[in-house]
Amino acid sequence: MLTCPGSAPKGRWSPIISLLILVLLISIGGCRKDNDFQGEISAEELYNTANSSLNANNWGRAIGAYKALQTRYPFGRYTEQSMLDLSYAYFKAAEPENALSTLDRFIRTYPTHPNVDYAYYLKGLVNFDQNIGFLERMMPARVRDRDQSMAANSFMDFSELIRRFPDSRYVPDARQRMIFLRNNLAAYEITVAEYYLRREAYVAAANRARYALETYPNTPQNSEALIVLHKAYTALELPDLAEGSMTVLALNYPDNYYVLGEKKPKSWAERLWPFD
Repeated sequence: MLTCPGSAPKGRWSPIISLLILVLLISIGGCRKDNDFQGEISAEELYNTANSSLNANNWGRAIGAYKALQTRYPFGRYTEQSMLDLSYAYFKAAEPENALSTLDRFIRTYPTHPNVDYAYYLKGLVNFDQNIGFLERMMPARVRDRDQSMAANSFMDFSELIRRFPDSRYVPDARQRMIFLRNNLAAYEITVAEYYLRREAYVAAANRARYALETYPNTPQNSEALIVLHKAYTALELPDLAEGSMTVLALNYPDNYYVLGEKKPKSWAERLWPFD
């Protein structure tokens, strides 16, 4: 097949050309969004545009307007509130890194702001939302199988809110979320401990179960931690420790399936998700 001098075969270059066109379109779209806020626009107009876009759930336009406002009027009357609003827009636009960095900058810059409690609360929400994905919303029991670093960060953010601002209106919701996070952090430790049990890494299993009991006392997972301890100590031929774990389990959870010698019942979520 003949080709024009200097041209490449169609099959070879068409993906590259398509990619270049896509990049060009994205660049044009970005320029168009920036151009929306060119010219003489007052701080009040920018803020009203951003606020209207935020209320209309137009997160991209709200972010553009808030950023333009902060760039043009860094010390105006709308600066502080626009930073909080920008953080929320980033959160809703699924840009958690930008949301967290903006909130950290707000807390450092305005530590005595009357709404700084909201900044701590929103930080907790951002990290909380990263820990809870779509599958986890549908099947909450699977949250415990995920990496819990974001859950730990969220727990710390809410703890800081409650410590610094015990009378904040956001405290009741933060407390409820902390209970959820605490239970799932404990459940994660038990999930890891049970994994070690299945791999016959009994020392590691016992250590994770003991850590769960010490770090997250009075959670629904305490009984499972004691069961892991009994199994691990039995396998390690430490009868005194094994018997002690069973004694504590029987005293505190007399109706537990393990005490009664029954198999652990599976939840509906575990039946739908048969993977280890």
